[in-house]
Amino acid sequence: MSLLALASITILCLVAGYFLYGTFIARQYRLDDQTTTPAVQRNDGVDFVPTRPFYLLGQHFSAIAAAGPIVGPITACLMFGWGPCVLWIVLGVILIGAVHDFSALVASVRHGAHSIAEIAKVHLGTRAWYALIGFIWLALLYVIVAFTDVTARTFQGLSEELLSVPGAFNKGGAVAASSVIYMGLALLMGVLTRYARMSTLVATIIFVPATLGAVYLGTQVDQVLNFGPKVWYGVILAYCFIASMLPMWLLQQPRGYLGGFVLYLAIGVGLVGVLFGGFEIRQPAWKDSGSILAFVAGGNDAPDMLALMFPFLFVTIACGACSGFHGLICGGTTSKQIERESHCKPVAFGAMLLEGLVALIALATVMIIAQGDLRGRAPGVIYGDGLAMFITRFLDPGALALDDPMRSRVFVLAATFGAMAFSTFVFDTLDVSTRLGRYLLCELTGTTSRVAGGIAAALTAGIPLVVLLAPTTTGAGRPAWMMFWTLFGTANQLLASLTLLGVTVWLYRTGRKYWYTLAPMVFVFGVTMTALAAQILAGVRALRVDGFSPTPPVLNAIVGVALLALALVFVVEAWRSVRTHACGLASARGG
Repeated sequence: MSLLALASITILCLVAGYFLYGTFIARQYRLDDQTTTPAVQRNDGVDFVPTRPFYLLGQHFSAIAAAGPIVGPITACLMFGWGPCVLWIVLGVILIGAVHDFSALVASVRHGAHSIAEIAKVHLGTRAWYALIGFIWLALLYVIVAFTDVTARTFQGLSEELLSVPGAFNKGGAVAASSVIYMGLALLMGVLTRYARMSTLVATIIFVPATLGAVYLGTQVDQVLNFGPKVWYGVILAYCFIASMLPMWLLQQPRGYLGGFVLYLAIGVGLVGVLFGGFEIRQPAWKDSGSILAFVAGGNDAPDMLALMFPFLFVTIACGACSGFHGLICGGTTSKQIERESHCKPVAFGAMLLEGLVALIALATVMIIAQGDLRGRAPGVIYGDGLAMFITRFLDPGALALDDPMRSRVFVLAATFGAMAFSTFVFDTLDVSTRLGRYLLCELTGTTSRVAGGIAAALTAGIPLVVLLAPTTTGAGRPAWMMFWTLFGTANQLLASLTLLGVTVWLYRTGRKYWYTLAPMVFVFGVTMTALAAQILAGVRALRVDGFSPTPPVLNAIVGVALLALALVFVVEAWRSVRTHACGLASARGG
């Protein structure tokens, strides 16, 4: 099958999913525009602000579409082939991911724009609330660990084969410089719109082109920020700490606004390249996969854990098909801006399908590269080079025939833009995750002081730094981010299943149909618990062989046990809530 045919079929499926299944799910919730939403009822101009769906869709999409739908599909394609990846992205995003996001947003809007944890507290009890808060915080730590490691490797600088070339172009340094300049532009935009009252239109006209100019400027100073990954770990996590403490208007809002334009431009470039670039698929559709039973049995013939298509295909492509992190966004900021209930469908269901499209484009960037050309390249680099190939095919097609496309100025600029777009998505996730971690710890302890917030932010950013500065390779010689990414994806999707469970209990207690949330919850819960058990088993085996050391398998096992315990507490409390409600109904009928 050609890339054009595959992409066309996939896009048609996503469109059909929105208009058919999305409409069906919306009918189940009986959305009513006569109901006053929290944004309208509590309109305070700060947190609760009724927003038109077109603008809210862009903001919500920018918040959820981070590095997950890029790193996951690329990594999974290298492990399992592109065939199962496409199937999981299409079926998962329509039947599970979009339903999860839509349900989380509707539930939040109908509970006063509260978070899914607060909703669980109402319907499942205080113990479930504590368990979910702890689970979310641990999951956020893994988000930060995985994304920091991937970004640091994208910024690392010259590749090994160019180290001996005098004056060689440092693509990593160019991406790092462009990203730093981009952050500076976001800060300047925040200051000018706040104090100089610069209008959104004027800011857009000035700062969007300036953001693209940052790409060119970064290529001119590519040798300045040439550091190793461990230095970048410290710099990135220091940024996370500072950004999480800054006012929203100063950095996060203007950066998210500018990042939205970068995101849409990257999608446009990807679509044009995939549909009209004439690229051939050069990756295999299917790769041999090990058996989960053989892995559990162990022995010399046992397959490598990450070679198990079930369950690791599903948790590797987390955000491109289903993401629990999205539920935090739905209940954290988006629900406070929904003007009418009917807007939940385009904002939540629609944005998740757009994220599936991002995953498809990311998958295409690796599908067009031969297997031998991928060795040692991080997903961010593969994605950036893929977008560069799409752009160069139309602006400088002869460059792709060169042994070294980096000799083309067009390819250099395009590759820098692609990698900077990737890092832009990552930074959105990193400081939002650190800020959410700060909120959660303060909520748990009941403290709201600035000092307490600083300590919470320092813990949320500091623990990942300690983890990343520990040994960074596994026994199999893989980079640490691959092992951290596996548990991140597992925790992320397990959080999605817990969110769906909480929504299911709410629907049941209010006398509504709930199969459309229960069925995907059961599937995702089963997959993620299997993946969690496999990682705990791998950690136990590593302990037996090497003793205790802070390697990824051991850390994953320790955190995995904690996540498993918290998830089971939540499930038990959900079952108890259902049984109590059922007994109450039975008593009412009997009386």
